[in-house]
Amino acid sequence: MKGASPEQVEYLLKRGVAEVIVEEDLKDRLLAGDRLRLKEGFDPSFPDIHLGHVVGLRKLRQFQDLGHQVVLIVGDWTAQIGDPSGQTVTRPMLSADAVKANAQTYMEQFFKIVDESKTEVRWQSEWFAGFNLADVIQLTSKFTLAQMLAREDFNQRYQQNQPISITEFLYPLLQAYDSVAIEADVEFGGTDQKFNLLVGRELQQMIGMKPQNILTTPLLIGTDGVKKMSKSLGNYIGVADLPEEMFGKIMSIPDELLISYYELLTDISHKELMDMGLALNDENVNPMQLKKKLALQIVEYLYDNKAALDAEAHFRQTVQKRELPDEINEHPLNTKEPTLKDFIALAGLAKSRTEAKRLISQGAVEVDGQNVTDMNYPLKPGNIIKVGKRRYVKCI
Repeated sequence: MKGASPEQVEYLLKRGVAEVIVEEDLKDRLLAGDRLRLKEGFDPSFPDIHLGHVVGLRKLRQFQDLGHQVVLIVGDWTAQIGDPSGQTVTRPMLSADAVKANAQTYMEQFFKIVDESKTEVRWQSEWFAGFNLADVIQLTSKFTLAQMLAREDFNQRYQQNQPISITEFLYPLLQAYDSVAIEADVEFGGTDQKFNLLVGRELQQMIGMKPQNILTTPLLIGTDGVKKMSKSLGNYIGVADLPEEMFGKIMSIPDELLISYYELLTDISHKELMDMGLALNDENVNPMQLKKKLALQIVEYLYDNKAALDAEAHFRQTVQKRELPDEINEHPLNTKEPTLKDFIALAGLAKSRTEAKRLISQGAVEVDGQNVTDMNYPLKPGNIIKVGKRRYVKCI
């Protein structure tokens, strides 16, 4: 395999990267043309991917395009334990069926970014199904309780007298063993995963393997402009969002996030980034134009050019001109006395009646252009319901 050029290596290890361990070693291997096995593991506790995940997946694709091997590990065993990285409470265990369903949805979105034909998919059950008690004891004997409590989230919960189950201590050990099982050369993850990635490196070294390098990517700030993008916080932009929904959410990000979003989610040059930073300090430059360009690029990247242009037109019509979209989904009024909260839930504008009630009480619902806060507002055929800024349904 032909080695990467110094310019390619510089881009791989600097653009959109938080830290590389050990950078010189990885750089040498890339220049030498070693074909590296790139480990990306995921915990299918949740089925959806958002733009925060895309930051790391784009980096994987860049390595893959130079000929390196991506190995995607489905954490079907560790998902049944629950990874507390960045969490302050114990996560519930999942059933095997729930893990499989989530994994299928996850991979459909994963392969929007990473080349499926050049990816090796492995399930943890391939090696953990044969584990017995002796194997578990041998694995746990290699690490101490003090090492586990050095992890920030564990330590925080310990100091606050919050429960930490023994199974949770197993999570980083099992993830580390994945690196042994697939003979990983490089493991990828967000900065909040650094502890787990280092455990994998240590375990490989303990058993005489060449320790994997580690590449961490920055955590993308969510649409609220404050906390990392997270589905549980509601500040996310989903890979599976409809193009118009995705476009609108990108248009809602604070101006100060523009540079980081362009850097982490697009391929524009360093010079363009610098020029953009200067432009944002110019009072004559409208940040909305830069957001539109960003939204177009991201929607086109995850869908296609037509979807991006249609999403832009939808935004211009429904948000900027405050007109109804040309096409509105329809849903039948299939109850004798249809009320607003019931219809919103049944039409898929909210996940449940509880969420529908919350949206109505927050003033996020309009009927025929008028804000409505009555949960039991009676509906009739022809009413057009708007929820939030971009979701419409017509009653039929």
